[in-house]
Amino acid sequence: MGGHHDGERASAIAARTVVRYTSAEILLPLLRREDASADRPTITEVLRQAIQQANLEVSKDVPDGGTTVTAAAIVGDLAYIGHVGDSRAYMISADGIEQLTRDHSLVQRLIELDQLTPEEAAEHPQRNVLYRAIGQNESIDVDAITRRLTPGSRLLLCSDGLWNLVPEEEIRATVASSPNPQVACEALVKLANARGGPDNISVVIVKMPD
Repeated sequence: MGGHHDGERASAIAARTVVRYTSAEILLPLLRREDASADRPTITEVLRQAIQQANLEVSKDVPDGGTTVTAAAIVGDLAYIGHVGDSRAYMISADGIEQLTRDHSLVQRLIELDQLTPEEAAEHPQRNVLYRAIGQNESIDVDAITRRLTPGSRLLLCSDGLWNLVPEEEIRATVASSPNPQVACEALVKLANARGGPDNISVVIVKMPD
């Protein structure tokens, strides 16, 4: 999170914590072919718990820091997404591009209250101010989304360093014209950097089988 002390350290701690927690609670049981039981938390619950744990770790180790988290677990054709902050998850398919997450930002709240237009929000001096993020409070409310991914669609996770500079339709066109997800990620980062690249630009793309 820009403007916060040790933001890169906070984000690294959050990423490691979420990966460690979800690996232990989702991936390993699947690899062991363990049967689901009433005692085992759902994938959505695991993601929420993982992000809650990340919040505790960041608050403890980087008390003046903060970060956003958008994490996805894909099982079969279902994407389970946990989200806090203003990083985003998009689904890109033949039908277009759809933002799956909701920004926890001041300007997004003002848009929802009809006090600001999206065009005004893009130029607002407080457009980067978040009302919900990792490391701000002892407890955190985590958004959870579950979406079915259609054959050939892409799930794209990115930080605001991308979507602040590259419009959604250009993101969609770049991904659609790239031969594979890695090339698409590199092209999107290059586009954002060509337009100033003042912020961290993180992009992850997963393509579903056709």
